[in-house]
Amino acid sequence: MKARELGHGGLNVSAIGFGCMGISFSYATKLSKEEGVALIRAAVERGVTFFDTAEVYGPFINEEVVGAALEPFRDQVVIATKFGFDIDFATGQNRGVNSRPEHIRQAVDGSLGRLRVETIDLLYQHRVDPTVPIEDVAGAVKDLIAAGKVKHFGMSEPGVRTLRRAHVVQSVTALQNEYSLWWRAPEVNGILQACDELGIGFVPYSPLGKGFLTGAMTKDTKLGDGDFRASVPRFAPEAMEVNQALVDLLKRVAGEKGVTPAQIALAWLLAQRPYVVPIPGTTKLHRLEENIGAVEIQLTDAELRTIEDAASRIEIKGDRYAPPQMAMVGRDAPPVGADG
Repeated sequence: MKARELGHGGLNVSAIGFGCMGISFSYATKLSKEEGVALIRAAVERGVTFFDTAEVYGPFINEEVVGAALEPFRDQVVIATKFGFDIDFATGQNRGVNSRPEHIRQAVDGSLGRLRVETIDLLYQHRVDPTVPIEDVAGAVKDLIAAGKVKHFGMSEPGVRTLRRAHVVQSVTALQNEYSLWWRAPEVNGILQACDELGIGFVPYSPLGKGFLTGAMTKDTKLGDGDFRASVPRFAPEAMEVNQALVDLLKRVAGEKGVTPAQIALAWLLAQRPYVVPIPGTTKLHRLEENIGAVEIQLTDAELRTIEDAASRIEIKGDRYAPPQMAMVGRDAPPVGADG
């Protein structure tokens, strides 16, 4: 497995990470704790060193699976988790965002216990809290770093102004945003430019379009009960029919190289920046191995131009989230001194 560095703080990780959410959250098919532990350990055995989870996944369950799986390999892996939601610890009810400093400290203590670690390698703010100045959030994480509970600060889906403000208070090591051939907003909304300028690593989640870019789905695919994609506009049958053009492009390129569409989608991301580290998720060992294999695929300049030219003529149909979730991405925190 090849390695990449996130940010300038010496956080070295495998070039392909593992997004663990789907093991126990958001999809119709979930693994048992024992199955999840086995799959994560299989990833370690195959060279993956970067694992992503969050307290809200479950809630709490996914962190417990990741913690149990990685405890024997603690000194070999990098574990990322996230705070930022107001979760009732008794009922698991998600009451919305909450990044008040006292809540961050409480959330981190909970994550440390579930992950069975003394220090969280990379701690993200999961979503910007529009009632809390980002300087207060970054300051709280800075204090946690000083206390030895956290090593690196990250952010997920912030507005670019908020990202820059946070970085002034506490260096942001990594930014996690959705990014793939069918969601390329970071290229034009200032996020990738900020990462270039500030030396911030970029961690694309849903790099395979929540499974769509693998070629395993069509407009006739029936999503099971509990699968969050059923509420996502891009997964409406009429949208998938239109968006199939992008999958067809990936299949053409993949066929010419003797690889899979998923591997081309991941190789394309790896070619965008040397600090890009995708975190595809899966519940299947053969998909895990397929994803890892993408690190060995080198797309030539001509192939990248072919993909770019063809993709630029494809108009993707449908938003990547339902309206309530779309309202939570790309937003900015209030200025310091604002009433919250």
